[in-house]
Amino acid sequence: MEYNTTRGKLILPEYGRNVQNMIAHAMEIADRTERNRAAQAIIEVMGQLNPHLRDVDDYRHKLWTHLFVMSDFQLEVDSPYEIPKQEVLNEKPQLLDYPKSSIRYGHYGKYTQSILETAKTTEDAGEKEYLKNTMANFMKKQYLSHNNDAVENNVIADHLKELSKGELILENPDELVNTNTLLRSMGIGSNNKKFTKSNNFKQKQKKKFKKQ
Repeated sequence: MEYNTTRGKLILPEYGRNVQNMIAHAMEIADRTERNRAAQAIIEVMGQLNPHLRDVDDYRHKLWTHLFVMSDFQLEVDSPYEIPKQEVLNEKPQLLDYPKSSIRYGHYGKYTQSILETAKTTEDAGEKEYLKNTMANFMKKQYLSHNNDAVENNVIADHLKELSKGELILENPDELVNTNTLLRSMGIGSNNKKFTKSNNFKQKQKKKFKKQ
């Protein structure tokens, strides 16, 4: 009995042992015309074994590349595509440069911080007022999406001022959209058990503090 451990290594296991053997046989065919026919037949079999590749752009090109890879680049046939080079396929990809900029408050996101940092370039008073109110409410919503309990409007006002380098200042933070309204728009609402439990706890703490 022959065990897989005694057989040669499968280069691309998804095609199976039979395809690997077919390629090995094609490499032994002396006549180039016959060898080309064998390669074409193997390509058809490979396509049938992996029909999902048909959803990939230029999937036949991919099949031919796999054919040469499984032959350890030793199969000499006339390919309709440029024959891949082993050193190119084995080349390690270059490391990606990751953004090095730090985010002061992660729950607001990078773009929120960038928008607020460039607020000083807005000279039109009406546009700056619109930016201030819109971004403040957006920040409150972002805050609640990460902590769906509650947030003091003064906290949002402080963060807005800090991230805009003092360019956007809320004179009356209480004019921000109501927390319950924002939570309902986010599909959380006051019927959320976590929200209700947290709110009840805060109310009890406030009453306890007042009694003291």
